[in-house]
Amino acid sequence: MVELLQNIIDGLGRGGIYALLALGIAVVFGIMHLLNFAHGELITIPGYLTFWAFNNGFNWWTVVPLIIISAVITSLVIERIAFSRVRGATDFTLLLTSFGIHFIVSALFLVYVSASVQSIPRPSWFADTIAVGQLNLEVFDLLVIGVTIVVLAGTTWLLQRTMFGLALRAAADDFDTARLMGINSDSVIRGAFALSGFLAGVAGIFWLMRAGSVTPSAGLNPMISGVLAALIGGLGSLKGAVLGGLALGMAEVLIRSWLPGGISQLTDGFVFVLIALLFIFRPGGLLSVPSVERV
Repeated sequence: MVELLQNIIDGLGRGGIYALLALGIAVVFGIMHLLNFAHGELITIPGYLTFWAFNNGFNWWTVVPLIIISAVITSLVIERIAFSRVRGATDFTLLLTSFGIHFIVSALFLVYVSASVQSIPRPSWFADTIAVGQLNLEVFDLLVIGVTIVVLAGTTWLLQRTMFGLALRAAADDFDTARLMGINSDSVIRGAFALSGFLAGVAGIFWLMRAGSVTPSAGLNPMISGVLAALIGGLGSLKGAVLGGLALGMAEVLIRSWLPGGISQLTDGFVFVLIALLFIFRPGGLLSVPSVERV
């Protein structure tokens, strides 16, 4: 029982990061029907800024706001430079555009910075634990869980209690009708990308702390995890994105703990088998939503 509780806490810590990534992807998908494979660049670019900041005397107290602000700006710049120019294009064109952004950003860092792994110092408390009875809880996991709860609560308030949230939800339900009612489509789309960038920035803080390094392809794994979590929960459902992220994190931790030591490296393979089975029996994910028209 103690080991199970320990794994649940670890899974919630990992799943909280996935939930934030998936929610950012779901917000943009709900507005533009765009599965944004460039979402990982909202961690890659802040990651290199973090590396630069530490080399210039910054610490984590000053780096944290830098990561969030740079992720929001990066998201808005990507929308302005790339997605705003193909807004009326086909789904395939939008998909290729998002892939193109990923490869361009990776290539720029590869050519003009370095292909080498750039180390980022972890906080001094990263490996600390708190004993609660027989449980040894990692401070990092507890912080992730706490921040995730606060951010998700704040996002829920934003979407439910503000005019921006009302406009965002109306546009996600029926963009054409929302536009006829006076909602500015450009403002809503940019607001969605800004919110997506903020959520990615918060997730990026913990992702970079855990990784302790950055490379030109650093955003690939978080992007894949976020997309998978959004698909598991039900693409287009904000609640589903959160549920999918938590489910993915829990599955990874529990499967790794249950597998014998000799085959624990196959955790990702077993997770993908479970995801495949989910999509066979529930193609729309855990919380499927009605199909919507893309704008």
